Amino acid sequence: MTTRRGTKFVHEGEYAAAVQIKWIESDTGWSPYLSLEDAQKLDEVREALRRGDFTRAGQLGRVYQLTPLAV
Repeated sequence: MTTRRGTKFVHEGEYAAAVQIKWIESDTGWSPYLSLEDAQKLDEVREALRRGDFTRAGQLGRVYQLTPLAV
């Protein structure tokens, strides 16, 4: 079993957060997958963005405000 780092983006409304996670790779058919801890972190970031708690979301990832482009 090996792990590698990656970034997962969480989108909620007009905000997004880039969260550092570890992908776990193994010889099973479920690879790659996240640890329970990383899955809970992604859920927590999503809830923080939903509540407008950008301080908490910023502690767990890098927060962005999305701006639509008029084309």
